Amino acid sequence: MAISVFDLFKIGIGPSSSHTVGPMRAAATFARALREQGVLEQVSRVEVRLYGSLSATGVGHATDRACLLGLMGEWPDQIDPQSIEPLIAQLQQSQVLMLDGRRAIPFDCATDLLLLDESLPYHPNAMTLEASGATGSLLQQTYYSVGGGFIVEAAQVGEAGNSAEQVQLPYDFDSAAELLALCKQHQLRVSQVMMANELAWREEAEVRSGLLKLWAAMRECVDNGLRNEGILPGGLKVKRRAAKLHRSLQELGKPNVIGSTLSAMEWVNLFALAVNEENAAGGRMVTAPTNGAAGIIPAVLHYYMKFNPDACDNDVVDFLLSAAAVGILCKKNASISGAEVGCQGEVGSACAMAAAGLAEVLGATPMQLENAAEIALEHNLGLTCDPVGGLVQVPCIERNAIAAVKAINAVQMALRGDGEHFISLDRVIRTMRDTGADMHANYKETSRGGLAVAFVEC
Repeated sequence: MAISVFDLFKIGIGPSSSHTVGPMRAAATFARALREQGVLEQVSRVEVRLYGSLSATGVGHATDRACLLGLMGEWPDQIDPQSIEPLIAQLQQSQVLMLDGRRAIPFDCATDLLLLDESLPYHPNAMTLEASGATGSLLQQTYYSVGGGFIVEAAQVGEAGNSAEQVQLPYDFDSAAELLALCKQHQLRVSQVMMANELAWREEAEVRSGLLKLWAAMRECVDNGLRNEGILPGGLKVKRRAAKLHRSLQELGKPNVIGSTLSAMEWVNLFALAVNEENAAGGRMVTAPTNGAAGIIPAVLHYYMKFNPDACDNDVVDFLLSAAAVGILCKKNASISGAEVGCQGEVGSACAMAAAGLAEVLGATPMQLENAAEIALEHNLGLTCDPVGGLVQVPCIERNAIAAVKAINAVQMALRGDGEHFISLDRVIRTMRDTGADMHANYKETSRGGLAVAFVEC
């Protein structure tokens, strides 16, 4: 399966790629299918059934709202986050849903949106939508939200892939060993291999402009996080910290104020906190490669752009391309879904991706880059996904800050070596897959174990 950098990085909304972005895309796809099949005007009822992890933490991850918005014809990369509350309030008050934005049908969340205590076999994140009319069922479809906003229709399970996935890449690779061999054989850097592959889909100018658009969205998300204050929604009463920390760090730069020797690390923490607080509030952000881990890559890239006076747009492009190379390996050979392998698949993958991107722009060889990604991922193995209250807040927000610093440290260690190391990135990715398979379901985004049950509300 050919995966593009734009599959791994998507502009969307919080708080979750697998529980918010994916379900919204699935519901919008379903509504569009009704229109395209010419049965939209016959629909009198739609039922949404959520299974597994989508059911267990669906309300905390806004899965229910995402499904409703998708059925209205809204898409995560296009919807104005400020419009969400009014749209949901209007539906709840009127109990009328504008299907695909065109067809008004009655909709009662209590009876038409079901949270079921069962799982479907292919993936923990499953949902079924069924539209009915006077003559009975018009369309039924089951979707799997497999992480990072990716959705798979039940009919596609087991297939080789659609035509877009069967694009022939000039430098196709399924392992880090293959990627390193391609770099060595053709005397290319990792970012150059990735750019050549991206040209199978689009022109180079479009690739570059698309990546810079992602970077602009990341910067905007950080700026919003630095400005917004107050309490995050959901009931845990978690206070936003980024704005206050930002003011504190700005004071360090004023005359007669003693600066912290750890200020660089604190800026990295700040950027990650800003992104993940915005994500937790349902704001606009970039899935990188998931929402739960969306602060790591922007924080590390911001760190580089802020503290390197020679940084430029070309560095942004090379950073994101190289990060995507590692993300592709994680997705192909393990998973980036917290519901499937725990948080090691989200934060661990993002940490490795950030390390790869930073290593590339700091001039690392392909072997050093692979070493940096390996170090970063290796020390996230076994990380559970145990969000308190089913909300992407505790421990998710701080976990991104810690992982961002860890990614930078991994690069520093790798650059001190020649790329030779004991355990390969491929072995660590396989270990992440196997660890996820052995991990109890309570620790995989169900909020039934770990910190999620250790929290006692006072």
